[in-house]
Amino acid sequence: MKSSLETLDKIIKALFIPYSGLLSVIFGVMILSFPIGLYVMYNSDIGKEINYQYPINGLDLFLGGIGYKLPFSFEMGDAFIIAWTIFLMLFTISYFGPEDSLLKTLSNTMSRGWHSFRGNAMANMMAWFSILILFSVIIETVQQSFGIKIESPTSDNDLIRFFQLGMAPLTEETGFRVLLIGIPLFLMYSHSASLKTFFKSLWRPAKYLGISDYRKPMILIITIGLLFGVSHIISGTPWSPGKVTQATMAGIIIGWVYVRYGLGPAILIHWATNYFLFSYLFFISSLGQSATITDSSNPFSNTLEIILVGTGIIAITIKILEYVKIRKIATRQNL
Repeated sequence: MKSSLETLDKIIKALFIPYSGLLSVIFGVMILSFPIGLYVMYNSDIGKEINYQYPINGLDLFLGGIGYKLPFSFEMGDAFIIAWTIFLMLFTISYFGPEDSLLKTLSNTMSRGWHSFRGNAMANMMAWFSILILFSVIIETVQQSFGIKIESPTSDNDLIRFFQLGMAPLTEETGFRVLLIGIPLFLMYSHSASLKTFFKSLWRPAKYLGISDYRKPMILIITIGLLFGVSHIISGTPWSPGKVTQATMAGIIIGWVYVRYGLGPAILIHWATNYFLFSYLFFISSLGQSATITDSSNPFSNTLEIILVGTGIIAITIKILEYVKIRKIATRQNL
């Protein structure tokens, strides 16, 4: 038993070397996406006849699968910079906490293992984002083998589409995760009716509600994940039906991250699938290196996908090995 645990430890530590390197690369590319997104919105010509001063008549909200529109007008660029600032704040908060910074967390992995990741929201966000991309690629590959394609909604203007993608992480995570998961969990687990406890539990449900058994929360997470998947083809500007499986999987992962690690990492995973990835696609498109943003067959996109899929494979492997290790230790203690 002891030798098998030592072998597991050696394998996990060996995997953490390339894993930490890949996370560092992803983190660097994510940082660069912030100024690149600003360029796309305010300096590129993807909007053709319109620019960031284009008036938007009403803010579309997507709450629990039902679309709403707040009746006020604003310029697209004004709303974009507000959302951009919120993302940057969440990115910074996640880098430095809640316990250790990302740099300290990565340096501690060799000695403390996977448990050191619990102290940093950014590390967990990037881990689960890479797993989401891995599963997305697998789902898309399997579905295409059966002739089921995932086609994105059509848009008359790429700049408006980029704006909508940038706003979605805030509006959709508020509607699906906070309202449909956070509030029900508060009602299920809270023993206090104070507003302070209420808002803290919406920010980090597992921590402030003392959730240790995740069986009941997982039922809720899966249910809302299914609703999240279906809503992509029945509300707003619909995707093709093949999106349901992929979006459901993403909804379940983001729901789990929200409950376990908090709203910040959950929003940032959604931000990564929308703003982060599409800022580069729109940027490449604006340079004339790709006909459309749906054409991801450029060297950068291919390389980034390989990095993310590879990171996801290693993350899943480490999680499985850590689980096996915990089970072996528990068995050993019961003997």
